[in-house]
Amino acid sequence: MQDNLFVVGFALIFLGMIIIIISSLKSSKVEYAFGGFIGPIPFGWASSKYGLILVILTLLAILLFFQSKI
Repeated sequence: MQDNLFVVGFALIFLGMIIIIISSLKSSKVEYAFGGFIGPIPFGWASSKYGLILVILTLLAILLFFQSKI
């Protein structure tokens, strides 16, 4: 089971990198948003208005994480 999750995670990261490369070749302006967790602490960076969406999704994910622990 963990081998399958590793392959899926690796494939998603690789696909994301390919999408970023293709979009940067198509236009001169590339917008990005990145977020994640270090332990239970959320973080994120963005180059456009999508940063607010990223923050909202990250906070929603942390709330779901804590709700599942109760």
